[in-house]
Amino acid sequence: MASLGPHATFIVAAYGAAVVILAALIAWIVLDHRAQQRALGELEKRGVTRRSGRPA
Repeated sequence: MASLGPHATFIVAAYGAAVVILAALIAWIVLDHRAQQRALGELEKRGVTRRSGRPA
């Protein structure tokens, strides 16, 4: 860490924070995707169809 200079702690902390934030955003997207897929599945079970699924 000596090669990073006197601000090494700040630099490492900034990179660490960026990694944590990116991981949280990715987890949020994955969880939201699963929730949306479940919601779509429930709607399809009730007979609601997508307009894009209709034949032209």
